[in-house]
Amino acid sequence: MQLPVQSQSTLYAEPWEADAGPEDLVEIARAADRAGFAYIASCDHVAIPRRLADAMGTVWYDPVATLAFLAGVTERVRLLSHVAVVGLRHPLLTAKQYATLDHLAGGRLILGVGAGHVREEFEVLGVDFERRGAVLDECVDALRAALGPEEFPAHHGKAYDFEGLGQRPRPAQARVPVWVGGSSPAAVRRAAVRGDGWLPQGDPRDRLPGQIARLRRLREEAGATGPFTVGAITEPLYVGEPAWDVGRRTLSGPPETLAESLRAYAAMGVDQVQVRFRSRVRGELTDQIGEFGERVGPLL
Repeated sequence: MQLPVQSQSTLYAEPWEADAGPEDLVEIARAADRAGFAYIASCDHVAIPRRLADAMGTVWYDPVATLAFLAGVTERVRLLSHVAVVGLRHPLLTAKQYATLDHLAGGRLILGVGAGHVREEFEVLGVDFERRGAVLDECVDALRAALGPEEFPAHHGKAYDFEGLGQRPRPAQARVPVWVGGSSPAAVRRAAVRGDGWLPQGDPRDRLPGQIARLRRLREEAGATGPFTVGAITEPLYVGEPAWDVGRRTLSGPPETLAESLRAYAAMGVDQVQVRFRSRVRGELTDQIGEFGERVGPLL
Protein backbone atom coordinates (compact mmCIF):
# COMPACT_ATOMS: atom_id res chain seq x y z
CA MET A 1 0.00 0.00 0.00
CA GLN A 2 0.94 3.60 -0.49
CA LEU A 3 0.95 5.27 2.89
CA PRO A 4 -1.60 7.90 3.83
CA VAL A 5 -0.52 11.15 5.54
CA GLN A 6 2.76 11.42 3.55
CA SER A 7 0.88 12.61 0.44
CA GLN A 8 -2.42 14.43 0.72
CA SER A 9 -3.88 15.03 -2.70
CA THR A 10 -7.58 15.89 -2.52
CA LEU A 11 -8.16 13.01 -4.96
CA TYR A 12 -7.66 10.42 -2.22
CA ALA A 13 -6.73 11.84 1.20
CA GLU A 14 -9.16 11.21 4.04
CA PRO A 15 -10.17 14.21 6.22
CA TRP A 16 -8.43 12.82 9.33
CA GLU A 17 -5.05 12.88 7.58
CA ALA A 18 -4.89 16.70 7.72
CA ASP A 19 -4.07 16.59 11.43
CA ALA A 20 -1.98 13.40 11.32
CA GLY A 21 1.79 13.18 11.73
CA PRO A 22 4.80 10.96 12.40
CA GLU A 23 3.16 8.86 15.14
CA ASP A 24 0.32 7.98 12.77
CA LEU A 25 2.73 6.92 10.04
CA VAL A 26 4.57 4.72 12.53
CA GLU A 27 1.40 2.92 13.64
CA ILE A 28 0.20 2.42 10.06
CA ALA A 29 3.58 1.14 8.88
CA ARG A 30 3.75 -1.27 11.83
CA ALA A 31 0.22 -2.49 11.08
CA ALA A 32 1.19 -3.22 7.47
CA ASP A 33 4.35 -4.97 8.65
CA ARG A 34 2.40 -7.20 11.05
CA ALA A 35 -0.30 -7.95 8.47
CA GLY A 36 2.18 -9.33 5.94
CA PHE A 37 1.95 -6.56 3.37
CA ALA A 38 4.62 -6.70 0.67
CA TYR A 39 5.57 -3.02 0.77
CA ILE A 40 4.73 0.44 2.02
CA ALA A 41 5.22 3.34 -0.38
CA SER A 42 5.95 7.06 -0.30
CA CYS A 43 5.64 9.69 -3.07
CA ASP A 44 8.02 12.38 -4.33
CA HIS A 45 7.28 16.05 -5.01
CA VAL A 46 9.71 18.84 -4.24
CA ALA A 47 7.26 21.76 -4.39
CA ILE A 48 3.70 22.28 -5.65
CA PRO A 49 2.85 25.44 -7.62
CA ARG A 50 -0.15 27.51 -6.61
CA ARG A 51 -2.03 26.57 -9.77
CA LEU A 52 -2.10 22.91 -8.63
CA ALA A 53 -2.23 23.35 -4.87
CA ASP A 54 -6.03 23.18 -4.56
CA ALA A 55 -6.09 19.71 -6.15
CA MET A 56 -2.73 18.27 -5.12
CA GLY A 57 -2.24 19.95 -1.77
CA THR A 58 1.26 20.81 -0.58
CA VAL A 59 1.76 17.95 1.89
CA TRP A 60 4.29 15.67 0.21
CA TYR A 61 6.85 14.11 2.55
CA ASP A 62 10.32 13.41 1.19
CA PRO A 63 10.43 9.69 0.29
CA VAL A 64 14.01 9.01 1.40
CA ALA A 65 13.51 10.60 4.82
CA THR A 66 10.08 8.98 5.24
CA LEU A 67 11.11 5.47 4.23
CA ALA A 68 14.31 5.63 6.30
CA PHE A 69 12.30 6.75 9.33
CA LEU A 70 9.86 3.88 8.88
CA ALA A 71 12.62 1.35 8.21
CA GLY A 72 13.66 1.83 11.82
CA VAL A 73 10.23 0.90 13.22
CA THR A 74 9.44 -2.06 10.92
CA GLU A 75 11.06 -5.44 10.43
CA ARG A 76 10.17 -7.11 7.13
CA VAL A 77 7.92 -4.94 4.94
CA ARG A 78 9.69 -3.57 1.86
CA LEU A 79 10.10 0.16 1.20
CA LEU A 80 8.99 1.56 -2.17
CA SER A 81 9.37 5.03 -3.64
CA HIS A 82 6.18 5.42 -5.67
CA VAL A 83 7.56 7.16 -7.50
CA ALA A 84 10.84 9.03 -7.19
CA VAL A 85 11.24 11.71 -9.86
CA VAL A 86 14.89 10.83 -10.27
CA GLY A 87 15.43 13.17 -13.21
CA LEU A 88 15.30 16.12 -10.81
CA ARG A 89 18.59 15.02 -9.21
CA HIS A 90 21.97 13.80 -10.38
CA PRO A 91 22.09 9.97 -10.36
CA LEU A 92 25.04 9.93 -7.96
CA LEU A 93 23.04 11.98 -5.46
CA THR A 94 20.04 9.67 -5.84
CA ALA A 95 22.28 6.62 -5.54
CA LYS A 96 23.92 7.95 -2.37
CA GLN A 97 20.52 8.48 -0.73
CA TYR A 98 18.87 5.22 -1.72
CA ALA A 99 21.99 3.05 -1.30
CA THR A 100 22.27 4.32 2.26
CA LEU A 101 18.56 3.63 2.81
CA ASP A 102 18.90 0.07 1.51
CA HIS A 103 22.00 -0.47 3.67
CA LEU A 104 20.28 0.79 6.81
CA ALA A 105 17.06 -1.14 6.08
CA GLY A 106 18.79 -4.46 5.50
CA GLY A 107 18.00 -4.72 1.80
CA ARG A 108 14.31 -3.77 1.76
CA LEU A 109 14.34 -1.01 -0.88
CA ILE A 110 12.35 -1.07 -4.11
CA LEU A 111 13.23 1.99 -6.21
CA GLY A 112 10.14 3.16 -8.07
CA VAL A 113 10.92 5.85 -10.63
CA GLY A 114 8.84 8.13 -12.84
CA ALA A 115 9.20 11.04 -15.24
CA GLY A 116 7.23 13.60 -13.21
CA HIS A 117 4.52 15.95 -14.42
CA VAL A 118 4.84 19.29 -12.60
CA ARG A 119 6.65 21.71 -14.91
CA GLU A 120 7.46 24.25 -12.21
CA GLU A 121 9.39 21.67 -10.15
CA PHE A 122 11.73 21.12 -13.06
CA GLU A 123 12.08 24.81 -13.90
CA VAL A 124 12.96 25.92 -10.36
CA LEU A 125 15.63 23.20 -10.14
CA GLY A 126 17.05 24.07 -13.55
CA VAL A 127 16.02 20.80 -15.23
CA ASP A 128 14.60 20.63 -18.77
CA PHE A 129 10.94 19.60 -18.43
CA GLU A 130 10.54 18.81 -22.13
CA ARG A 131 13.40 16.30 -22.06
CA ARG A 132 12.34 14.57 -18.86
CA GLY A 133 11.55 11.28 -20.60
CA ALA A 134 14.94 10.97 -22.25
CA VAL A 135 16.64 12.07 -19.03
CA LEU A 136 14.76 9.42 -17.06
CA ASP A 137 15.81 6.74 -19.54
CA GLU A 138 19.45 7.63 -18.98
CA CYS A 139 18.90 8.05 -15.24
CA VAL A 140 17.74 4.45 -14.97
CA ASP A 141 20.87 3.26 -16.77
CA ALA A 142 23.10 5.45 -14.60
CA LEU A 143 21.38 4.26 -11.42
CA ARG A 144 21.88 0.65 -12.45
CA ALA A 145 25.60 1.34 -12.36
CA ALA A 146 25.57 3.57 -9.28
CA LEU A 147 23.47 1.12 -7.24
CA GLY A 148 25.38 -1.94 -8.41
CA PRO A 149 28.17 -3.79 -6.62
CA GLU A 150 31.04 -1.55 -7.74
CA GLU A 151 32.46 0.92 -5.23
CA PHE A 152 33.59 3.10 -8.13
CA PRO A 153 30.70 2.94 -10.63
CA ALA A 154 30.99 4.26 -14.17
CA HIS A 155 28.45 5.68 -16.60
CA HIS A 156 29.05 7.60 -19.82
CA GLY A 157 25.98 9.15 -21.40
CA LYS A 158 24.60 12.32 -22.94
CA ALA A 159 23.28 13.85 -19.72
CA TYR A 160 25.54 12.22 -17.12
CA ASP A 161 29.17 11.15 -17.21
CA PHE A 162 31.05 9.78 -14.22
CA GLU A 163 33.74 7.32 -13.20
CA GLY A 164 36.46 7.07 -10.59
CA LEU A 165 34.18 8.35 -7.81
CA GLY A 166 33.65 5.93 -4.94
CA GLN A 167 30.46 5.61 -2.94
CA ARG A 168 30.00 3.57 0.21
CA PRO A 169 28.01 2.13 1.85
CA ARG A 170 26.84 -0.04 -1.01
CA PRO A 171 23.23 -1.27 -1.07
CA ALA A 172 22.58 -4.41 0.96
CA GLN A 173 20.93 -5.98 -2.09
CA ALA A 174 23.05 -7.29 -4.94
CA ARG A 175 20.48 -5.77 -7.31
CA VAL A 176 18.04 -3.09 -6.17
CA PRO A 177 14.73 -3.65 -8.01
CA VAL A 178 13.77 -0.70 -10.21
CA TRP A 179 10.06 -0.42 -10.93
CA VAL A 180 8.99 2.14 -13.53
CA GLY A 181 5.80 4.11 -13.00
CA GLY A 182 3.40 5.57 -15.54
CA SER A 183 0.86 4.44 -18.10
CA SER A 184 1.78 6.46 -21.18
CA PRO A 185 3.22 4.53 -24.16
CA ALA A 186 6.68 5.89 -23.33
CA ALA A 187 6.40 4.85 -19.68
CA VAL A 188 5.25 1.33 -20.56
CA ARG A 189 8.13 0.97 -23.01
CA ARG A 190 10.58 2.27 -20.39
CA ALA A 191 9.29 -0.24 -17.84
CA ALA A 192 9.49 -3.12 -20.30
CA VAL A 193 12.97 -2.37 -21.63
CA ARG A 194 14.71 -0.90 -18.57
CA GLY A 195 12.75 -1.90 -15.49
CA ASP A 196 12.31 -4.84 -13.16
CA GLY A 197 8.64 -3.99 -12.77
CA TRP A 198 5.79 -1.72 -13.86
CA LEU A 199 3.70 0.56 -11.64
CA PRO A 200 0.63 1.69 -13.58
CA GLN A 201 -0.88 5.06 -12.85
CA GLY A 202 -4.63 4.72 -12.53
CA ASP A 203 -5.29 2.22 -15.31
CA PRO A 204 -8.84 0.85 -14.96
CA ARG A 205 -9.22 -2.90 -15.04
CA ASP A 206 -10.35 -3.03 -18.65
CA ARG A 207 -7.12 -1.36 -19.83
CA LEU A 208 -4.74 -3.63 -17.96
CA PRO A 209 -4.80 -6.72 -20.23
CA GLY A 210 -3.82 -4.62 -23.24
CA GLN A 211 -1.06 -2.86 -21.32
CA ILE A 212 0.29 -6.14 -19.98
CA ALA A 213 0.27 -7.70 -23.46
CA ARG A 214 2.26 -4.72 -24.76
CA LEU A 215 4.74 -5.03 -21.88
CA ARG A 216 5.35 -8.66 -22.72
CA ARG A 217 5.73 -7.94 -26.43
CA LEU A 218 8.19 -5.11 -25.83
CA ARG A 219 10.25 -7.23 -23.44
CA GLU A 220 10.41 -10.05 -25.95
CA GLU A 221 11.43 -7.68 -28.75
CA ALA A 222 14.15 -6.15 -26.56
CA GLY A 223 15.41 -9.54 -25.40
CA ALA A 224 14.76 -8.53 -21.79
CA THR A 225 15.06 -11.43 -19.35
CA GLY A 226 14.89 -11.97 -15.62
CA PRO A 227 12.10 -11.45 -13.10
CA PHE A 228 9.57 -8.73 -13.90
CA THR A 229 6.79 -7.58 -11.56
CA VAL A 230 3.52 -6.27 -12.98
CA GLY A 231 1.52 -4.09 -10.62
CA ALA A 232 -1.99 -2.68 -10.39
CA ILE A 233 -3.78 -0.18 -8.17
CA THR A 234 -7.14 -1.46 -6.94
CA GLU A 235 -10.36 0.37 -6.32
CA PRO A 236 -10.73 1.75 -2.77
CA LEU A 237 -11.48 -1.12 -0.36
CA TYR A 238 -13.40 -1.68 2.84
CA VAL A 239 -13.35 -5.07 4.55
CA GLY A 240 -16.83 -5.86 5.88
CA GLU A 241 -20.10 -3.97 5.61
CA PRO A 242 -19.47 -0.26 6.22
CA ALA A 243 -21.80 1.68 8.48
CA TRP A 244 -21.05 4.89 6.56
CA ASP A 245 -20.91 6.08 2.97
CA VAL A 246 -17.62 4.82 1.57
CA GLY A 247 -18.40 5.95 -1.98
CA ARG A 248 -19.84 4.11 -4.93
CA ARG A 249 -16.44 3.10 -6.35
CA THR A 250 -15.35 1.38 -3.13
CA LEU A 251 -15.28 -2.40 -3.15
CA SER A 252 -16.69 -3.58 0.17
CA GLY A 253 -18.10 -6.74 1.71
CA PRO A 254 -16.95 -9.96 3.33
CA PRO A 255 -13.42 -11.25 2.74
CA GLU A 256 -14.58 -13.77 0.13
CA THR A 257 -16.17 -11.03 -1.97
CA LEU A 258 -13.05 -8.87 -1.91
CA ALA A 259 -10.77 -11.81 -2.63
CA GLU A 260 -12.85 -12.95 -5.59
CA SER A 261 -12.65 -9.49 -7.11
CA LEU A 262 -8.92 -9.14 -6.50
CA ARG A 263 -8.13 -12.58 -7.90
CA ALA A 264 -9.23 -11.22 -11.28
CA TYR A 265 -6.04 -9.17 -11.32
CA ALA A 266 -3.94 -12.31 -11.07
CA ALA A 267 -5.86 -13.82 -13.97
CA MET A 268 -4.80 -10.83 -16.09
CA GLY A 269 -1.13 -11.41 -15.28
CA VAL A 270 -0.76 -8.95 -12.40
CA ASP A 271 1.81 -9.93 -9.75
CA GLN A 272 1.13 -7.36 -7.01
CA VAL A 273 -1.77 -5.07 -6.17
CA GLN A 274 -1.59 -1.80 -4.30
CA VAL A 275 -4.57 -1.22 -2.00
CA ARG A 276 -6.09 1.80 -0.29
CA PHE A 277 -8.70 1.50 2.47
CA ARG A 278 -11.43 3.98 3.25
CA SER A 279 -11.29 5.17 6.87
CA ARG A 280 -12.53 7.90 9.20
CA VAL A 281 -9.75 7.71 11.80
CA ARG A 282 -6.34 6.10 12.05
CA GLY A 283 -7.65 3.28 14.21
CA GLU A 284 -10.19 2.32 11.57
CA LEU A 285 -7.43 2.20 8.98
CA THR A 286 -5.14 0.01 11.06
CA ASP A 287 -8.11 -2.27 11.80
CA GLN A 288 -8.78 -2.52 8.06
CA ILE A 289 -5.13 -3.36 7.38
CA GLY A 290 -5.24 -6.09 10.04
CA GLU A 291 -8.54 -7.53 8.76
CA PHE A 292 -7.24 -7.59 5.20
CA GLY A 293 -4.01 -9.31 6.21
CA GLU A 294 -5.75 -11.91 8.34
CA ARG A 295 -8.91 -12.63 6.36
CA VAL A 296 -8.44 -11.51 2.74
CA GLY A 297 -4.74 -12.07 2.10
CA PRO A 298 -4.87 -15.86 2.67
CA LEU A 299 -7.65 -16.13 0.08
CA LEU A 300 -5.38 -14.62 -2.55
